[in-house]
Parts: sequence; C-alpha cells; structure tokens
Amino acid sequence: MLGRFSLRNRVMLAYGLLALVLSTVLAIVTWGVVSDYLNNQRDSSAVAVTADNAAALRYGLFGVPQPCNPARIRGECESLEKVPGVQVMDLLNSLPSSDAAASMMYFEGHWHALTGKPSDLPPDLIQTALDGTVVSRRIEVSGQPVLAVGVPIGRPEEAFFEWHPLTALDNTLLKLKLTLIAAAIATALVGLAVGRLASTLALRPLAELTRVADAVARGKLDARLLAEEDRDLGGLARSFNQTASALERRVAADARFAGDVSHELRTPLMTMLNSMQLIQNHRAELPAAVREPVELLGDDLDRFRRLVIDLLEISRDDGGDRGSREIVRIADLVRAAADATAGREVTTVEPEAEGLTLQADKRRLERVIANLVENAEDHAGGCKGVGVEAGGLGVIITVDDAGPGIAAEDRTRIFERFGRGETSGRGRGVGLGLAIVARHVQWHHGTIQVTTRPGGGARFIVELPAKSS
Repeated sequence: MLGRFSLRNRVMLAYGLLALVLSTVLAIVTWGVVSDYLNNQRDSSAVAVTADNAAALRYGLFGVPQPCNPARIRGECESLEKVPGVQVMDLLNSLPSSDAAASMMYFEGHWHALTGKPSDLPPDLIQTALDGTVVSRRIEVSGQPVLAVGVPIGRPEEAFFEWHPLTALDNTLLKLKLTLIAAAIATALVGLAVGRLASTLALRPLAELTRVADAVARGKLDARLLAEEDRDLGGLARSFNQTASALERRVAADARFAGDVSHELRTPLMTMLNSMQLIQNHRAELPAAVREPVELLGDDLDRFRRLVIDLLEISRDDGGDRGSREIVRIADLVRAAADATAGREVTTVEPEAEGLTLQADKRRLERVIANLVENAEDHAGGCKGVGVEAGGLGVIITVDDAGPGIAAEDRTRIFERFGRGETSGRGRGVGLGLAIVARHVQWHHGTIQVTTRPGGGARFIVELPAKSS
C-alpha cells in the first residue's frame, strides 16, 4: 500500500500519524482525568448540599444540629423527640434554594415531597439511606440524567432525599470531548503540514539530484551536482558527477568518432556520386540488363549520402555545438523549407500565424521541417500538407502524410536513432532523420508528438515558443 505513495508523501504521512497518535493518547488521558475530576466534584457538591439541607431539617425537627449514627448510639438516636407544632412541609419549603430538582423526606412512616416522586427513587437507594448511610447514585428521571442523594436525618428509618440534574455537567463533558477530538484532528493536520515542510527540506537535495539527472537525460551532459562538500550527500554527489563526466567524455568521443568517420566518407562518397552521375548521363548507352541495377545503386547512394549528412548533423549536436539564435519569421521559414523539400506547394499558414517570430537556429529549424516532409515523402505515401497556426506554446506546425499511420506503441520508438515502427506497416523512420528532428525541437524548448490524421495517415505536431512581431 505504501508503495503507491511517493517518498515525500510517506514522510508527511508518518508525521501526520505520529501527531495523530500522540494527540489521541493525550486527548484520552485528558478526558479521563478531567471527566473523573468533574464527576467527583459534582458528586461531592451534591452530597454536601443535600447533607446541609438534611442538617437544617434535623435542627428544625429535633433541635439537634448534629447527626447521630444509629449503628453506634442507637439509644440516643431513638430518643430524639420531635419539636411540637413543627410542620414537615413548612420545613421543606424553608430550605435554602439550591440546584436540586426535587426534595423529599421519609418521616414517621410517611413521604413528604416538595417536588419529585418517591417512586422515581430506586428502592435499594431508599433502604440504604433509611439504614443510616449517606448514598448517591446516577439515575434517570423522565429521561433526564440526575444524581440522587439520600442522607439520614436522625432516627432510624427516616431520611432526606434530593436529586440534582446532571444535564449541565453532561453538556460540559460533551463539549470537552468534541474539543479534544477537534484538537486531535487539528494536531494531525499540523503534523501533516510539518511533515510536508520537513520532507521538502529533507528531500531538497534529492530534488536537485532529480533535476540534474533529468538535465543529463535531456542531453545537457555538463550538468553537475553542487553538494560534494555535504557530509551526508557528498559521496553520492561525487559518484554522480564522476559518472556524468565519464558519460560526457564518452559521448564527446563517440561524436568525434562519428564526425571523423562521416568526414572521411565524404570524399569517396562524392567520388561515387560523381561517377554515378556520369553513368546516369550516359544511361541510354548502357545495355538494358544493366540499367535497373544502376538505378538501384543510384538510390542506395542517395540514401547513403543522406545518412552521412545526418551523421555529421547529429555528431555536431552531440559534440556540443551551441548553434546561434536569430529572429526568424516562422511562416516564411516553414513555407520555404517544406515546399522546397516536397518540390511543390504544400504549406498552409493561418492568418494569425503570419506575424509570429521565434528566437531560433535557422539551420536547425529548417532541418526539422525538411526531415519531417522528407520522411512523409519517402516512407509514408507522400506529404498531404504542412500547417502553421498560433496556439500551444506559441506556434503549432503540423505535417500530415498519406501513409498507414503509426501505432500508439511505436510513437516514441520512431524518434530513437535508427528507430523503426515495427507495427506501422512500411518500416518508416529508419535512420537518423526523426532522431535529429526530436533533438532540434528540444533544443528550441519545444515538443513533438505523433497522432492520427483525420482521414487516415499520421500527423506530426511540433509546438514551439513564439511571439508576435
């Protein structure tokens, strides 16, 4: 499962989970401590209020302010005499106001209730208080949570009862619970944010390595890491820089070799081409059986010539040729290169693209257009048209052909050196032409892709950054 996440996201998730676990543990501990404390305080307060009211009743009934313990001084408790003329209900009415929701007393074998119903009290709670023990219990009355308290008032089988509402306490505890949950979630989110920041800082060298490696992969072989003095990443940076240097030297050596070979081939190639031209000038004098082999040899020599030119071009590019940029009108350049290569007028320029200009290497850009049109002419049944329009990065150049099209799985392979579209029918793209196109488009910070032309065939789409003149 974790393999689906990037390293940065895994670090961020680890921070978030750690923060969530810690905040959850802290919330649980806080909840346990605070809720126990509040419940105990509420119980103590309710028992104290009820005991005070019971003492007031005792004084009014017997004139005795202090309670007696029936289990220890049985005779004294039984000898208490009620003060003559005292009415129990009057005493209940005279009790100081408190948060009690109900007050009632069992006295001389009868219930006296100011508010509340004795039937709502649990029988065992009543019996415990009548036996001379202070008792409290959480119960529900009419669906509302209350704390019922029973306190003996003096003589055996006589006690005072109150119940105190717990709704406010429960609401307070609910708010506390929601606050702790929200705090845990907020802490987890903060942990994610801290993890994101920490991963960004920690992985910044890795991001730099990725950037430099991508630059090397795109052909910028002089890109290097600057972290060789870093105690943690110095070894990796030195190894990478050494590998990149070795690759740069190897590519430069290969480019020099290809360039040297191409230059060496030019002289014998020119000799062969001149000789073939001489033979073709006297073609009518050749025996009929020789004419077809001569034509085939001429075609192969022409392909050989183009291959040598392509080798020189790509070795120049591999060898670090920086080229030169100048302002060019894209419409004029495409029109001239495409029409000249096709030998006929094939270019259509949209009106909004006529004024577009580009900082370009004119030779490279002309080569891009010429190679695409030549590829369509030689390998795809002919060029159906070249279009220039504004859009994309700035300008969009399309080259359509009349071939069978290019299968999706071959649309990257054909831009490789000597790449061949294995599933595209006619083995198009053999050689270096399309590889040179891809390199030159990339040199101009553009993109190239292949799609299907409406009506059949392939469409090469080149997007280049341009601006209006």
